[in-house]
Amino acid sequence: MVLRQRDEMIVLRLETALIPQNLSMFDNRMDQFHQILSEYWGYDHFRPLQEDIIRSVADGKDTLGLMPTGGGKSITFQVFALSRPGMTLVVTPLIALITDQVENLRSKGIKALAIYSGMSSREIDIALNNALYGDYKFLYVSPERLQSPYFNAYLVRMKLNLITVDEAHCISQWGYDFRPSYLAIADIRAAFPGVPVLALTATATATVVGDIQDKLLFPAKNVLQKSFRRENLTYLVRTKDDKLGYLLNTVEKAKGTGIIYVRSRKKCREIALMLQQKEITADYYHAGLHPASRRKKQEQWMNGECRVMVATNAFGMGIDKPDVRFVLHPDLPDSLEAYFQEAGRAGRDGKAAVAVMLFNSSDKKRLHKMVTDSFPGIETVRNVYQSLANYLQIATGSGKGESYNFHIEDFARKFNFQVQSVYHSLKLLERQGYLEYDEDEGNFSRLNFLLQRDELYHIQTNNKSTDEFIKTLLRSYSGLFTDYVSVDEEVIGRRINLTRDEVYQTLQLLDKMRIVHYIPRRESPSISFTIERIDSRRIVLSPENYQKRKIKYEEQVESVIQYAATEDVCRSVLLLRYFGEKESLPCGKCDICKGEHESGISHSDFERIQQKIIAQLNKQPYSTAELVRAIDEPEPLILNVTRWLLDKGRLQLNHVGLLKMNENENEHDY
Repeated sequence: MVLRQRDEMIVLRLETALIPQNLSMFDNRMDQFHQILSEYWGYDHFRPLQEDIIRSVADGKDTLGLMPTGGGKSITFQVFALSRPGMTLVVTPLIALITDQVENLRSKGIKALAIYSGMSSREIDIALNNALYGDYKFLYVSPERLQSPYFNAYLVRMKLNLITVDEAHCISQWGYDFRPSYLAIADIRAAFPGVPVLALTATATATVVGDIQDKLLFPAKNVLQKSFRRENLTYLVRTKDDKLGYLLNTVEKAKGTGIIYVRSRKKCREIALMLQQKEITADYYHAGLHPASRRKKQEQWMNGECRVMVATNAFGMGIDKPDVRFVLHPDLPDSLEAYFQEAGRAGRDGKAAVAVMLFNSSDKKRLHKMVTDSFPGIETVRNVYQSLANYLQIATGSGKGESYNFHIEDFARKFNFQVQSVYHSLKLLERQGYLEYDEDEGNFSRLNFLLQRDELYHIQTNNKSTDEFIKTLLRSYSGLFTDYVSVDEEVIGRRINLTRDEVYQTLQLLDKMRIVHYIPRRESPSISFTIERIDSRRIVLSPENYQKRKIKYEEQVESVIQYAATEDVCRSVLLLRYFGEKESLPCGKCDICKGEHESGISHSDFERIQQKIIAQLNKQPYSTAELVRAIDEPEPLILNVTRWLLDKGRLQLNHVGLLKMNENENEHDY
């Protein structure tokens, strides 16, 4: 008995000793995360959900994080990676985002690498060797890179602490931007047992959420998300035949900065000029502009020199201006996912903001035509592929892995195609895995010193004409001897009092002297062949990439039309239902909520009280008096809604005169 008591006391002491130790370890771990956040980003606290996601992957769990655009997704994996030995692999389809994030990390003194299409073989070799031996913390890659045997031979030797999949909705064929190359991500998991996967996306329906986890081989479902509801953002739909007139009147009266999203480059310029003529500081932005021009326009908008930006959806990635007060859509987007992201750029400071969609009868016809245009026939796709091979002079059996400058307008003109037909044919070929079409011209030039420091010093002392230029490069950028570094000729020029062209000429001279390897910024989009060029008659489009995608696209377009045309359900409720939040309450602020329901009360009051009535009657039948007592709302409003539901047959009386749900009514009709 004494021995048993002694043993129990020993166990109790051990358990008591372990509890604070484990808590201390956990607290220290979280303290480390906060310390990293403060040291590198200057924040004292994480945004909602960031810490939960970090904690989940720190516990070794595969995790899907759903965070709205601008919610700070990148910090989740970046903070975690800096807390652990090894390197984080980041898979993302956006080359512009890759280069931006790598430059941002490097500016903080964090070692980061990137490998994507358009890089030279020497650049890729240096990056892969640095990833293996250079103590780097991040390797950003495009998903297509995972299909390269050469890349994978290096990858399996790397010490990874996390695999991050950004824009994770791209892995789902039910997502709005499916990319087949994402399916290869699951294949690399076998080489890294025990390494968790963090999938991140801003928008995903319930179907896509499940599909992402299945495709990435999550052993258990693990989704962390916060509600898509934006309390400070009011969604409005205005039915207007004269959209431009409404647009001008609204912007003139509106306060603060805003974005106007349109579908064509031509309309961007036209609306911006119209606003300028009314003395509104406005500019336009689309993918066809020179990168330097795009950067300048974005900077001017971000710092307040430009109040209104008229843009295509190219004005999206990296747009995180907190004080946007309005986002207007005179053209309907082709999916509610796209609309939610674009509208969500308003009010990120938490203050009141508005998102307005303009709608009229012609929009339905235009959107349905977009579906047809987005899926050209197989013969058109084959003709574009054949013409592309002729245009780029690629022989059958060659071209694999090669990248070519590509001007889509020039190509379409020479081969008598419509630009839109070419664009959508290329996208179909890309989804099928035949090629990659990179629409971005590239943000920066890249530079790497070929000589070591002692050799370079000898060159400098014997060549005074380039000495000061080389010193300026070394003062301006770090890592030039070990990696290719993005450089800006304009910045260099300002620091040494040279024009951009003079900087370019000097860098070309240093390249010829074999002092540096200089890769000027690409001046055009590019095409990369992922497999050898084949006979165009062998081109096939799978049902998943054509028929099923087309059906899904039609459904997405129809969802936008239904959203715009609906006259009796809160706008916020409609959006939240689309993303799987079925129990949301009306916002009380949108055009529907502010309008009058046919029952004679506001839509907002009607929706709220109707949901409460349904919730009560789903439990049991009630008399009218009992229902009034059970619901915390004004009695006249409850009676009004109850009477309307009875008149419409959505409620009925049972055999003893109690109110109950009509069993023949479909729940979604409410």
